[in-house]
Amino acid sequence: MSAANEYLEHSGQDQRELVLKHAELVKRIAYHLVGRMPASVDVDDLIQAGTIGLLLAGRNFRPDQGANFETYAGIRIRGAMIDEVRRSDWTPRSVYRKIREASQAVKRIENQTGTKARDQDIADEMNISLDEYHQLQRDATACRLFSLDEPEGDDDMMSHDPATDEPEPSDRLEQEDSRALLVAAIEELPERERLVMSLYYDEELNLREIGEVLGVSESRVCQIHGQALIRVRAQLDE
Repeated sequence: MSAANEYLEHSGQDQRELVLKHAELVKRIAYHLVGRMPASVDVDDLIQAGTIGLLLAGRNFRPDQGANFETYAGIRIRGAMIDEVRRSDWTPRSVYRKIREASQAVKRIENQTGTKARDQDIADEMNISLDEYHQLQRDATACRLFSLDEPEGDDDMMSHDPATDEPEPSDRLEQEDSRALLVAAIEELPERERLVMSLYYDEELNLREIGEVLGVSESRVCQIHGQALIRVRAQLDE
């Protein structure tokens, strides 16, 4: 029995009706997210996680906070799906270490030359081949699929509990400061990388759709996106 079905088995009639009423919302969010994730992510797993997020939203929703239920539930559903993918992340720690090393290489090159580091420059600084660096760019995209303005934990594994209460004012201020730093870092990116970031995070296009806009392959978009993430990390580390 799936976690979602097991949860429903012990839920009341009101919660079952809640799931039936908003089942399409869960599916819509799941299919939207899966288009931006690696092929290994199964949409049914997202739907199950989203269903639990919906039930938690129904339990925690307070109408006096001003938001309507569907808006509130959508945030909780998406958060639950993202948590499920993060819990299932089997990315080796060596990949996260290599991404950190690439960011440090970018900083060294750009501090020394005063210009944007090129792929070949970074590969040379890391003493790896250009093909290996391009693979690292793709790994960077796979490791950081979601919005960049969330706090980082160990090895960049981000945590998020959709059932928790609203953040404290101090937490909210820290998030706003982090977001301002993030925006500034993105604005420093080369034009094409900045465009890819905008299309991916603001317009919420997937990599294939961005490739169609730019007239390049999905694999190339993945590389550009990964390079942008490495540059942004280098900026934020400063």
